[in-house]
Amino acid sequence: MLQYEYSISESISKKYFKEIETMNQHEEIENFFDIEAQLLREIYQLEAIAAKESLRQLIDMLSVRFGKHFFRAVRYYFVILSSVVTRKLIDNQAPSRKAFAFNVACVEMIDEHMNDAEFLQFADDLIEFYIYVISERKQPSYKHQTVNKVIMYIDDEIETDLSVEDIAAYFKISTSHLSRIFKEHVGITLVEYLNVRRVEESQYYLRHTNKSISNISEQFHFCNQSYYTRIFKKYVGVTPKHFRDKPDREYFRFQLPEKLLK
Repeated sequence: MLQYEYSISESISKKYFKEIETMNQHEEIENFFDIEAQLLREIYQLEAIAAKESLRQLIDMLSVRFGKHFFRAVRYYFVILSSVVTRKLIDNQAPSRKAFAFNVACVEMIDEHMNDAEFLQFADDLIEFYIYVISERKQPSYKHQTVNKVIMYIDDEIETDLSVEDIAAYFKISTSHLSRIFKEHVGITLVEYLNVRRVEESQYYLRHTNKSISNISEQFHFCNQSYYTRIFKKYVGVTPKHFRDKPDREYFRFQLPEKLLK
C-alpha cells in the first residue's frame, strides 16, 4: 500500500515539474489566474458581456497550452469553474441543496450539451446560467424588509407548490397584509410575481434540458401545460416551444421600476 501511494506521489511530482517546464515556454499563461479573477468578479457583478469576453480569453490560453487536446482541457475547466461559482452561492447563503443542484446541473450541461462544433456558444450559455443563479442570491433592496425576505424565500422554494396562503403562514402574517405590502413595494401582485419567477426559472430547463414542456409545466406547478404556455408567452413574448427552438433568444428577466427601489 505504501509503495502504491509513493508511486502515485512520484508520478504526480514528475508531471508537475514537467508542466512547470512547459508553462515557462508560454509566458501568456502567467496572466491566466489574473483573468480568471477578473472573470469571477464580472460574474458576481452580473456583467454578462464582459464575463463572456474574459472566458474567451481563458479558452484561447488553454488552446495555446493544450493544442489538439484543448477541448478536453476546456471541458475540465468548465467543471472546475462551475464548482468555484457554487462556492460563491454558498457564501451568499444559498441552501446547500440548491447549491448542490446548481453544481450538478452545470456538470450535466457540460457532459450532455458541450460539443466541438458549438463550444464557444456553450461557453456563453454557461455564463448566462451562472449570472442567472448568482443574481437570485443578491439581497433584494425593496423598502420593506418583510418583502425582501419573502422574495428570498420564493427564490429558495420556487419549485415547490407555493401559494399566497403558504407564504403568509410561513411569515406569520395575514394574506391580506402580505398581498398589500407586496403590491405596494414590488409593483405587481404576489400571484403575478410567483408566475414571473416560475417563468424565469423554467427558461433554463427549456434551454438546457431535454425535459418535455409538459413536465416543466408540472415541475413549476402550473395547473396545466396550456396555462403555462399562456403565462410564458405573456411575459417572454413567445411560447415555450418557440423559446426552446431559438437558442439565440434573450432570457426574460423581471425588471423592477427604479422608483420602487431604495
